[in-house]
Amino acid sequence: MTQHIRDVMTAAPVAVGTLTGVGEVAQRMRDEDIGAVLVTERDELRGLVTDRDLAVRVLAEGLDPARTTVREVCSPRLVTVSPDDESGRAVALMRRHALRRLPIVADGETVGMVALGDLAVEHDPESALGEISASAANT
Repeated sequence: MTQHIRDVMTAAPVAVGTLTGVGEVAQRMRDEDIGAVLVTERDELRGLVTDRDLAVRVLAEGLDPARTTVREVCSPRLVTVSPDDESGRAVALMRRHALRRLPIVADGETVGMVALGDLAVEHDPESALGEISASAANT
């Protein structure tokens, strides 16, 4: 049975504007227990910022979190999939581009996000990543 992205994605992901400060984004990630936030401008997807981006592109570079916006540190070149795509396509794209998360876009609108852990739970629940991701989802 073919699994589609819509069956495993997280709907309504957190999104912030391009001028949002990275300190605010870090607090939002903490409060909502998430590791990535979409970056939008006038409802158009402009990038993705992850907890790793904050560590590597802000803290490690000595940038001031109070003065740095997500526009300055987000990953602007995004690989996206449609909710109607097969989950195997997402896995292949993640592998090819060394990604852990993919925004889900339908008719130009961001409708969700899928993480590597989401796919591991569905495709290989006995794997270490599948077990960890399933356990994290149940806490």
